[in-house]
Amino acid sequence: MNYTELRLTLSPDYADILTAELAELGFESFVETDEGLNAYITEPDFDEEAVREVVAKYAEQTAIAYEVTSLEKRNWNAEWEQSYQPIEVGQIVRVRASFHEPNPAFQYDLVINPKMSFGTGHHETTAMMLEHQLGIDHAGKGVLDVGSGTGILAILAARMGAADVLAFDIEEWAVENAQENAELNDCSQIRVFQGTIQDVDSKSRFDIVLANINRNVLLAEIPTYASLMREGGQLLVSGFYEHDAVDIEHKAKEAGLSPVRGMSVNHWCSLVYQKDDGSVATNIATMAAMGLV
Repeated sequence: MNYTELRLTLSPDYADILTAELAELGFESFVETDEGLNAYITEPDFDEEAVREVVAKYAEQTAIAYEVTSLEKRNWNAEWEQSYQPIEVGQIVRVRASFHEPNPAFQYDLVINPKMSFGTGHHETTAMMLEHQLGIDHAGKGVLDVGSGTGILAILAARMGAADVLAFDIEEWAVENAQENAELNDCSQIRVFQGTIQDVDSKSRFDIVLANINRNVLLAEIPTYASLMREGGQLLVSGFYEHDAVDIEHKAKEAGLSPVRGMSVNHWCSLVYQKDDGSVATNIATMAAMGLV
């Protein structure tokens, strides 16, 4: 499936605002550029009239121009290879492509060849998810990676000792990409399938659920994630803005989940929840101080 690329020329002050607006329209990934912002969405989901309405909404406040192009798979690959540089998370994780040299100074050296899949650690949401994972014991645990993309979160879970990792994505090429990356990192405990959360066996139980998607999907699926978690299990979520955290918090509370910690970078937010088992010590005061509850 091809992607539509929306290239916006606008003031950097409005990049975050337009990102939030476009995310509501189903755009999946965003790249800030010298000219403004590039946004990506699958071609069948692209609605140019809706984009025009968003642009018109801010046209009186700032100059905005846009152009639309179809981004084929081979062009997306070439773009990533030209711009993809290794990143570091918490001075413990280094994410690189196979054409970069390894660095033995890092405990976890992850090889991620992104192809068309989003999720290389470069975006704030992915980096925050990786950092949260570093603070959780994965040894011997069962992990579910929702909307796995490149498989980066599943791979870190496996490298941190998870016994079994189940990952899925709705896109066939994302599944293939995650499988290839799992092999590159010698993570035989990772299983990847094409589908949705509804395709996960309802009798399955996981210790850790990873969901870096978007606000609307999270609000719809958090109750399902909770039903698949063992008592005391942890849910890591991201892919939404700080102002959406209250809605996420309410939905998580309704599902019997308690807040553990939160993180925010450039207005993007990531939260960790735990399934109550009668002895869960939450950190609501810290979350409130961060403005995340």
